[in-house]
Amino acid sequence: MPNQTESPRWKAVLSDALAKFPRAVASDNFNRRCVDTVQLPEVRSHIFREFVDGSSNARVLLVTSTDTRTPKVKQILSNSRVQVHWYIEGTKQQWRISGIAKVFGSPEAKNARTWDGEDSETDWETKRLAIFKRLSSHMRASWCRPPPGSLLTNPEEEMKKWPSRVDIPGEEPDDSDEEQKKKNKENWDTAFSRFALVVIDSTGVDYLDMGIVPNRRWRFRREDGDWKETEIVA
Repeated sequence: MPNQTESPRWKAVLSDALAKFPRAVASDNFNRRCVDTVQLPEVRSHIFREFVDGSSNARVLLVTSTDTRTPKVKQILSNSRVQVHWYIEGTKQQWRISGIAKVFGSPEAKNARTWDGEDSETDWETKRLAIFKRLSSHMRASWCRPPPGSLLTNPEEEMKKWPSRVDIPGEEPDDSDEEQKKKNKENWDTAFSRFALVVIDSTGVDYLDMGIVPNRRWRFRREDGDWKETEIVA
């Protein structure tokens, strides 16, 4: 049984910063670094969705999302160790969070799951649907496009074929007819089948506070079901 320790201090500080600056770009986006199949580092920006506690309070999961057709899914399969870099301008705080990335996609897409959530108390399929519903209709439509990175031979004409929005079935605009509702449902099913959560199981955190003078820096490591905190030179 893992130790039922309190949630780590770094999570409380980061959550407080996000609560204070909910509209700041840096509050919603972080950069994730992983290694591709030929061992070249790849850095991408992600939209932070939420924190989820793991099987113990000491286990902190960061949740973001992706398209299952992107290269990052194969990269995570090849090497699941990642590092998140996060800078929040409003608080002048920098975070580097190391962890293990896991992909939770559609049950029908075998290559879109590296994890079934078996070591977590969260119902991840319910969570996947809830987060997908929270997206804007225009954002959901992006999962109906060709695979990210695909070549466009005739951009203007090809883009005209892409849906501009995907509404939650039953919540379409009032002037939608039955044919439009049917097409929207088809687009919803397509988009949701390609939508996956990326869950980062944090194992180490480097936190630098540049909002105070002198600057202060702490290192957190998860060991034996608990977080060890050490202050180091900034």
